[in-house]
Amino acid sequence: MNDDNFFSIERLVEFGLGMGIAQQMVNSMNQAMKNVHIPGPMNGLAAMPGELNSLPVSYFVVLDGKQAGPFAAEELSRLIVQGRIDKMTYVWRAGMAGWAHCQDVPEVLKLVALCPPPLPPEVQA
Repeated sequence: MNDDNFFSIERLVEFGLGMGIAQQMVNSMNQAMKNVHIPGPMNGLAAMPGELNSLPVSYFVVLDGKQAGPFAAEELSRLIVQGRIDKMTYVWRAGMAGWAHCQDVPEVLKLVALCPPPLPPEVQA
C-alpha cells in the first residue's frame, strides 16, 4: 500500500491518535477551569457588557464658579446651546480622576461639536 495515500491505515491511525490527544487536552483544560475562581458579583452571575453601558451617565459642571448638576447629556446640550457651557468649562462624571475641561472629555466634546453656533446677528430679531 502507498504511504502517501491519505486514506492509508497509518494516516488513519495518526489521525485517531491526534484526536484522542486533543480530547484529553480539552478535558484537562475544562477540569482546570472549573477550579479557577473569578471574582465578581456574589450570585456568580456577571453583569452583561451592554448592561453597564446602558446606565445613564450624569455630569457635573462648574457654572458661575460653583458646582452644578447632575445633568444628563440632553441637559448638557441645552446648556451648550444657551452658551452657558463651552469647551473650556470644567466637567466631571463618575469614573474620572478629577475635573477636566469639556474639550478633554470626548463624549462631552462631541456634544459641544454637535450643537449649532449662535444665529448670525442679521437673522436674530
